[in-house]
Amino acid sequence: MATPNTIQLSLPDGKGPLHERLADAVEKLIASGRYGRGDRLPTHRDIARGANVAIGTVTKAIDLLEKRGVVRGETGRGTFVNAPVKADDEFVDLNFNVPLPVVDEGQFRAAAILASSRLGSVPNGGYPEPGGGRDQRVAVAAWLSDTRLQADPDDLLICIGGQHAIHLAMADLASHTKVVGTESAAFSGAIAAARNLGLELHPVDHDQHGMIPSDLQRMLRKTGCKAIYLTPVCQNPFGFEMGEERRREIVEICRRNDTYIIEDDIYSVYTQSKSATFYELAPDLVYYINGLSKSLTPLIRVGVLLPPRSRRAAIASRVRAEVWGTSPFDTEVARALFEAEAHTKARDILRSEARHRVEVARRVLGLADVPMPNGAPHIWLPMATASAEKLARRALERGVRVTPPDATAIAGEKSGGVRLCLMAPHQRASLERALRILADLSRNPAFEVV
Repeated sequence: MATPNTIQLSLPDGKGPLHERLADAVEKLIASGRYGRGDRLPTHRDIARGANVAIGTVTKAIDLLEKRGVVRGETGRGTFVNAPVKADDEFVDLNFNVPLPVVDEGQFRAAAILASSRLGSVPNGGYPEPGGGRDQRVAVAAWLSDTRLQADPDDLLICIGGQHAIHLAMADLASHTKVVGTESAAFSGAIAAARNLGLELHPVDHDQHGMIPSDLQRMLRKTGCKAIYLTPVCQNPFGFEMGEERRREIVEICRRNDTYIIEDDIYSVYTQSKSATFYELAPDLVYYINGLSKSLTPLIRVGVLLPPRSRRAAIASRVRAEVWGTSPFDTEVARALFEAEAHTKARDILRSEARHRVEVARRVLGLADVPMPNGAPHIWLPMATASAEKLARRALERGVRVTPPDATAIAGEKSGGVRLCLMAPHQRASLERALRILADLSRNPAFEVV
């Protein structure tokens, strides 16, 4: 274990506030291996001496590192390293859309202990009720109500993550339609679910506000499609957010055409427009999906599906036939984290960090604008498909993995580009280094962002 002592800190150059630059310096020191998970940092006074700054500046810097999830303060004991920060010279993966590690080891331990104490009262010896037990559904409904929308516990089903919810929604609609409409590129998990069920995905043109209503109407008439899949907040991979006016237009078109909407709201923690959800606008038409993988942690496989009320019983029967139900332990851990308000802390950290990282990406890559400038977990660099594939290969050769176009493409020229998952690197410096590599590669006219 490292011991507290006076250290020398060289603050990075820049125009940012002094405490932010100090936080970056401490984070870099942790990444170098000087301090590992569970090690105690030097006192505020020792850090102040080593960096030649005021103690108040150190306090602000440590508070910022706590918000990033890098350290945690323990009253009377000091400040301890929390997150496993990767060294800056390691491979940087911008392919997986994962949040920062905002739930620390202590929170997991406390939640697991509480969950374990409750398992003795789980009915049926541990065999779960399909869709979750009543107490668990009440807890998940309360989380949804606190973070996104009012939900009746009797209407929702707890799933094994958002991917399970997507597959259940598409499976329930498979007898109603053989075609699902979406944008020219979509979440790879939704593509996989559709293929697994023998459903054909058809592209609908979009602009910066989402699906273009007139093109949606055209596609529905041409194909006989009776379902569409949407990610209205930070569309995956394009990154835009759909406003309420566009949502209402789409609902009206779907109602006229007897078409259902699968609303994947997994990125709702990043919403900026505060628009009503599709489920709130048309609960009889919408299969609403959310989960913890982007807003808290993917380590607990807990998702939620709010289908049209008339379809809940049929979907619960499918859950029982396929997996019987979700893990009572995972769900109880999630419930304990909700009770500890871990999701509130996580929301504040993720929103703040996403805002910073989007601005860094915009600056380093020289982007005139981005769809969600106040914070998003990923951004999209549009370019010709062949160029995007080449850029992905060249970036990988230089130690940076990005999401290539073939992982998300449905059809059409707008499907060409690469997705950059900005929240995946634990350390800001690693993200910026990866972005500079991409900026250097994109100076080649063959990779020009359009």
